[in-house]
Amino acid sequence: MKQIAIYGKGGIGKSTISSNLSMALRENELKVMQVGCDPKRDSTRSLTGGRLIPTVLETYRQRLRLGQDQYSISLEDIVFQGPGGVYCVESGGPEPGVGCAGRGVLTAIQILRDLKAYETYDLDVVIYDVLGDVVCGGFAQPIRQGFAREIYLVCSGAFMSLYAANNIAKGIQRLARRGQTGLAGVICNSSGNEGLEKEVLSDFAERIGSKLVHFIPRSPIIQACEVESRTVIELSPNSVEAGGFRAMAQKVMSSGTPTIPTPLEELTELEELYRRHLEN
Repeated sequence: MKQIAIYGKGGIGKSTISSNLSMALRENELKVMQVGCDPKRDSTRSLTGGRLIPTVLETYRQRLRLGQDQYSISLEDIVFQGPGGVYCVESGGPEPGVGCAGRGVLTAIQILRDLKAYETYDLDVVIYDVLGDVVCGGFAQPIRQGFAREIYLVCSGAFMSLYAANNIAKGIQRLARRGQTGLAGVICNSSGNEGLEKEVLSDFAERIGSKLVHFIPRSPIIQACEVESRTVIELSPNSVEAGGFRAMAQKVMSSGTPTIPTPLEELTELEELYRRHLEN
């Protein structure tokens, strides 16, 4: 079973990329599960026809209020298969102002493991869509628990996107030493300045010991599908954009051994890298 984590700054397009990757893999008749690890609970929305599914943490809290425990939860309570055939899970988060959002990720992973979800559905691929600009150990659980073996950093050419990606790389470097987890590559979700972004991200990926594995151009078709809460693969299957996501899926499935990244240690190094490309 291939276990993949998509990390990146909030709002960078991780859910769009994760969902289209899931659908592209499902097209190849693979059994795929996507686990949304964000309190917003909308990672899988485009896979469920726009529906916000019940979250693991929400279900867990309901059981506690009824005087039950997590062992009363079944897979049918927390795993939902979308129209395209992808199995969907949302970890959820705490009630506003209470608790730690990372706790939802940890609880979801523990319950999925205890219920033997991956074995029950005989999965080929699991994709974790993880919020990456929050410094919280809970969001590192897919790595820490040894579930996410291949990690992809999603970023644009914006400086703060690179800053978040470099911080995530530091976390990967720290945790990858404990197991077989590593960085599989960088994916660019373009914000519009394609020439600059390709140069910056290729340089950045090389500097941290990785590579730019795929470039997603800014597209009104992708944006329109997001508004409709549908994947490009489903809503515009013959488009160039859908072909791009299929190509990305092929690269992900044929990726080599993940590496332990060597992130830039100082902010000034990242600033210098970015400034050099702006000046050119």
